[in-house]
Amino acid sequence: MERSSLYGRDDNDAFTDLLFNALLGFAFMFFIAFVLINPQADTGKIDTKAEYIITLTWPDRSPDDVDLYVEDPNGNLVWYHVKEAGLMHLDRDDRGQYRDTIIVGGQKIENLLNQETVSIRGNVAGEFVVNAFHYLANGSDPLAVTLKVEKINPKVTVVYYGTTELTRTGDEKTLVRFRTSPDGDIVDVNERPKSLVNLSRNLSSRSK
Repeated sequence: MERSSLYGRDDNDAFTDLLFNALLGFAFMFFIAFVLINPQADTGKIDTKAEYIITLTWPDRSPDDVDLYVEDPNGNLVWYHVKEAGLMHLDRDDRGQYRDTIIVGGQKIENLLNQETVSIRGNVAGEFVVNAFHYLANGSDPLAVTLKVEKINPKVTVVYYGTTELTRTGDEKTLVRFRTSPDGDIVDVNERPKSLVNLSRNLSSRSK
C-alpha cells in the first residue's frame, strides 16, 4: 500500500507546491528588477532648459524674411548675426521659403512653418525688448506677424500674445517689452517702441 500524508496528500504533492512557490518567487523578483531597470517614460513630457520661450511666426508658405530681435536687461542682443548672448539663444534663423524643401530618399519634404524662437535660460532682473524686423518683403501687402512670450517655470504661463502687421522691407516694430523682478515675476508689460536694428549696427561697429 502507498503511504499517505497526514492530510491525504503524498510527498510528491508537497514537493510540487514547494517548486511552484519557488518559481513564483523568482518570477516576481525578475519583474521587479525589470521595472527598476526600465522605468516608465513620462509620455509627452518635454524637459525644456529655459525660463522663457519667445516665438515669432508669420503665415505658412510666405516667402518673406522676418527676423526676431531680443535685448536683455544687460544690453545683450540676439539676432541672426549673433545667435547667442548672455542667457539668450536664437534657435533658428527662418528665411521664409529659403531652404524649406529637402530631398530625402527621393522624396521631397517641405517645412511650411515660418517661425523664429528665442529661449532665455535663466532669470535676469530688468527689461527685455522684443522686436520684429521685415528683412525682405516679396509683395506689397502687409504681413501679419504673431508673437508669443511664455514663462516656462514653475509652470507655463503666457506673458504676451499678439499680432501686428509689417508693411514693407525695413519695417521694424517693437512687439513687447516686459520687465522681470529678481524672483522672476513679471512686473510690467508694454509696447513702447525702441529700435534694436540700430542697436545691432552700433554693437557691430564697436566690435570691428
